[in-house]
Amino acid sequence: MKIGFIGAGNMATAIIGGLLGAGTKAEDICVFDMDSSKLDTFSAKGISVEVNGCDVTKKCDIIVLAVKPQNYSEVLREIAPCADESKTFVSIAAGITINFVRKGLGVDCPVVRVMPNTPLLVGKGATAICFSDNVSLQAKEVTSAMFSCSGALEEFTEDKMDAIISVNGSSPAYFYLFAKAMLSYAESVGIERVSAMNLICAAMEGSAEMLRSSGDDPDTLIKKVSSKGGTTIEALNKFYEHGLESAVKDAMAACTKRAAELAAEA
Repeated sequence: MKIGFIGAGNMATAIIGGLLGAGTKAEDICVFDMDSSKLDTFSAKGISVEVNGCDVTKKCDIIVLAVKPQNYSEVLREIAPCADESKTFVSIAAGITINFVRKGLGVDCPVVRVMPNTPLLVGKGATAICFSDNVSLQAKEVTSAMFSCSGALEEFTEDKMDAIISVNGSSPAYFYLFAKAMLSYAESVGIERVSAMNLICAAMEGSAEMLRSSGDDPDTLIKKVSSKGGTTIEALNKFYEHGLESAVKDAMAACTKRAAELAAEA
């Protein structure tokens, strides 16, 4: 199946890179972006660069709508004359629902709603996915492979897709903020930045692997690191004192609320 991308930003670049790395032929990919300067890199790889979104839609079986939520209505209006039920459309924008895409196109077409995250750029992404009931088995397989080749993939029903943004799509920024605070402290006590960053990243990677493979839940792993009267429990007590867990929950709820607002604004 030919795969097209309308929008050539970071997320499209990450997905296309994963496809090429997994063996998809460049000639089976099409891309268009309003900013033509973004297209030179794709053209150099043998990817077909189109002059507008309608041409992408005509030529491709699966069309990835890789634009910001605020631009969805405009893009859907542009490509609607070229859309029909033989085309599968992929929404990767926060808050953009299956029904929103169908209504914008005026067609009861197959739609895949996806929430990836930016670590797809380094092949370590995490993607949540859901399918409308008329997506073909072949399109399901192709779109699932499109994201699983660059990291973890989990399928959900659509009613969970706004909330999953806070767990998946936005969560790398939470970890970056935590790492930033750790790095700031390390530098303030004279620890060299590069060395501190190396240790922080390794600790985050190792902790993720422990969560994934140890068989222990987070509370058990916390207990295994901390001991009564030790250094770790002193740090944890400060987190509890400042309400870290409540702050995280409030932040995630705000993220979910904003996802619903974006759909209303699109």
